[in-house]
Amino acid sequence: MLTSWVTFLPCFLWVFAGAPYIELLRANRAVSAALAGVTAAVVGVIANLALWFGMHFLFGEVSRIEMGILHAELPVWSSLQIWALILSLLAAVLLLRYKLGLFKVLGTCVAAGMAVVLLG
Repeated sequence: MLTSWVTFLPCFLWVFAGAPYIELLRANRAVSAALAGVTAAVVGVIANLALWFGMHFLFGEVSRIEMGILHAELPVWSSLQIWALILSLLAAVLLLRYKLGLFKVLGTCVAAGMAVVLLG
């Protein structure tokens, strides 16, 4: 609890303290362009994290490819965890097709995951 508190509270305080001024800064073209660049960078970081977590959740093993200073991780397809894939598809269907709320989907997937672990 303490770790979550000291990790997230300062971020929320900065957001709440600065939010009223962000709209004022949008009128300034230079600052608005910088904010657009920051927004693009944040979207890239979130996409990278989603890809990384998804790959490590669905596959038990990933291989690393290096070319000089560049590197990439690729999944080992034979290590696909079928139950993780099924739970991911279940969550996607519940969210996108049936428009269930996040907490209902999370609870359903936690229950299904526990059933898989306990029964399997």
